[in-house]
Amino acid sequence: MAAARTTIACFGEALIDFLASPTTTDGAPRQFTEHAGGAPANVAVGVARLGGNAGFIGMLSEDMFGDSLLSQFRAHGVDVAQVRRTDAARTALAFVSLAADGERSFNFYRPPAADLLFRPEDFDSAAFRELAIFHACSNSLTEPGIADSTLHGMQLATDAGALVSFDLNLRAALWPRDSDPLPTLWRALERAHLVKLSREELAFLSRGTHEHDVRERLFAHAAQAVVVTDGAAPIRWWTRSARGTAATFAVDPIDTTAAGDAFVAGLLNRIVAHGLRADDFGGAFADAAVRDDLLRNAAASGALATTRFGAFAAMPDRADVQALLENAP
Repeated sequence: MAAARTTIACFGEALIDFLASPTTTDGAPRQFTEHAGGAPANVAVGVARLGGNAGFIGMLSEDMFGDSLLSQFRAHGVDVAQVRRTDAARTALAFVSLAADGERSFNFYRPPAADLLFRPEDFDSAAFRELAIFHACSNSLTEPGIADSTLHGMQLATDAGALVSFDLNLRAALWPRDSDPLPTLWRALERAHLVKLSREELAFLSRGTHEHDVRERLFAHAAQAVVVTDGAAPIRWWTRSARGTAATFAVDPIDTTAAGDAFVAGLLNRIVAHGLRADDFGGAFADAAVRDDLLRNAAASGALATTRFGAFAAMPDRADVQALLENAP
């Protein structure tokens, strides 16, 4: 019998978040603290922090921020064999301000950016034979070149028998002005076995139709499970034959920047722990005991990330998650 696949590869952007510190004096200039981030990069670090085998696939600049990102991936135990480097563009930057409840708003400096320059030929297709899961999000769909690369990676993963995970993670400011992202988004959504959305993202996909139609379209293609989060509200989930909700954990949030990415990391890590594959994922997710374990771990990881500042720095480790699972209702 072939050895079980355990590697979770996360594809797309790695960037630097500059997080605004609260000011104590009216009119005083804001100060920003540098944090490594980027949605798929956060998921890779989150999986590694939880003890999983994580890899990051993407293009990093040869600037100082690219050096820092590569160093931090390695420090967290993320495999970087499929990281490529370029001097043709700089690292993308995001300036993040926080509201009193920890909710964030972003100002992006991208494009141009190095992560947008990854091309289909930059993948090591042989490495896909070792993958359990390939994960991506919509931030690597915003330009034709990187969109082609994302879709190519999803197809390589499908052909290799890996489970394809897609977190919409929509950031409208990253898309060209006056463009409609929906056609491109659906090209990726239709390739994913696991789709994770926020409540707002489900509403965006449902414009001009109904959320039921969104789910039907997903399940008419590759999707085996759809999970929708809504902050502290209950998680909603669907398979092709069942639906339900799952509870979240009550915490005191200070920064929600990477909560969704920590949620995904917790979910993907447990999928691999259960040995689930693309061809049996839907049936396994419909099993109450398996599903509860997956969603409780995901919810705990997401909740804990909101209690810390930053992105990479906010990812909880396995001991943190286990303590919350054991001590919280």
